[in-house]
Amino acid sequence: MRRIFLTSVLGLSLAASAQTPTNCPMHDQQGTSDQHAAGVDMRGDHAMGFSHEATAHHFTLLSDGGIIEVDIKADHDDATRNQIRTHLAHIATMFSANDFDVPMFIHDTVPPGVPTMKGKHDAITYAFRPTDRGGQVRITTHDPEALKAVHDFLNFQIIDHRTGDPNGVK
Repeated sequence: MRRIFLTSVLGLSLAASAQTPTNCPMHDQQGTSDQHAAGVDMRGDHAMGFSHEATAHHFTLLSDGGIIEVDIKADHDDATRNQIRTHLAHIATMFSANDFDVPMFIHDTVPPGVPTMKGKHDAITYAFRPTDRGGQVRITTHDPEALKAVHDFLNFQIIDHRTGDPNGVK
């Protein structure tokens, strides 16, 4: 009996010592998550034309769609404010043309909701509006399937951009 106990303790000790931060599945997952976030930031900066560090992204779910909003962090950063407006106007135009290449490039995947948003293209509108600190794209639909897709898309953005925005309908 004592031999079984010692063998078990020794086995557990060896198993525990074999789990290092470089080969532990939890650490591998964190490393992958960190790499993905860095990739999203790098590709986003390239595609958007401004630094994510100089801006704040917000995604709001509404009962008839949602809002994509980007604001400058520094009060008098006119250059970034103008780049935000150019980017979001471009996004509204692209989405209206059923082109979702930019979010697919930034996130390195097809975001949830995009296939349905493409299929329900005629039931969704995208409108750009400048704001004092940047701009926003208002997404509107009255189609229940399209609405779910828009919410899936915005919830994905909240997670992947790490905004901390609430993922419920406002």
